[in-house]
Amino acid sequence: MNPALLNRLVGLVLAGAVFAIDQAVKGYIKGPLDLSRIGAIEITAFFDLRWTKNFGVSLGMLTAGSPEMRWLLVAVTAGIALFVLVWLLREKAMADIAALALVLGGALGNIRDRFSYGYVIDYADLHIGEFRPFLIFNIADAAITIGVLIILARSLLSREKPDAAANIAPES
Repeated sequence: MNPALLNRLVGLVLAGAVFAIDQAVKGYIKGPLDLSRIGAIEITAFFDLRWTKNFGVSLGMLTAGSPEMRWLLVAVTAGIALFVLVWLLREKAMADIAALALVLGGALGNIRDRFSYGYVIDYADLHIGEFRPFLIFNIADAAITIGVLIILARSLLSREKPDAAANIAPES
């Protein structure tokens, strides 16, 4: 099998795994754990499980205050996910494909929440006392963030090496 095609298939499996893990954890949070009723569970001095309905997108922006806005956010995020899928299918390098797969799997998890419930289930609360350096998030958010950071790092740190012949000045 073509190595680039194999990398893309691995990327699709990774995206599916991120989606499945995200949905399984959210299902446990919403179902058997019933965090929506409990509100919060202290796990450690700096990490809690805290039920949060996120009606917005990244960093709580673009809050969906109406059914029309909810469906607009579903459509916009689905469009972005489709763009990421096409990008993933065009890439050849495994590092780029893996990063895009993290973004795609996370996006699909959050899209499913917004489609099914009208909000995204967030529950992971990292904090130092009352100081919260991050908003409450979920596995999908973490996967998207890690994927975007990998894409940014690779685009900033991996430069194409110019050909040695191009650097040789022509003789006069």
